[in-house]
Amino acid sequence: VQVSESGGGLVQPGESLNLSCAASGRTFSTNHLGWFRQVPGKAREFVAGISWKGEKTWYAEVVKERFTISRDNDKNAAFLQMNSLKPEGTGLYYCNTIPWVGARSNGLPSWGQGTQVTVSS
Repeated sequence: VQVSESGGGLVQPGESLNLSCAASGRTFSTNHLGWFRQVPGKAREFVAGISWKGEKTWYAEVVKERFTISRDNDKNAAFLQMNSLKPEGTGLYYCNTIPWVGARSNGLPSWGQGTQVTVSS
């Protein structure tokens, strides 16, 4: 599976963004997926995950109830709807597979280019 992220941008605190992850590969629809965030000088951190059927989702505590992860297996795509963004949500966002439901680590060793989200007034 190879992925490509898009949809980032510069927004003000309280605004929303919807990130997209386009994937290639026949096994996309059978992989659990997740979104991760990295800021300079810090390790990449888990943001949200979704099971391969889409019936289970899990989130980092700091984004719970503001972010929503979803997927469309027919289109080989995953999404992250981010509402009520805060300045600490700034970072480079990546999608990747996740090894099992509830996991907060990436499954693939390689990463896409990510999409930059900047939350600033």
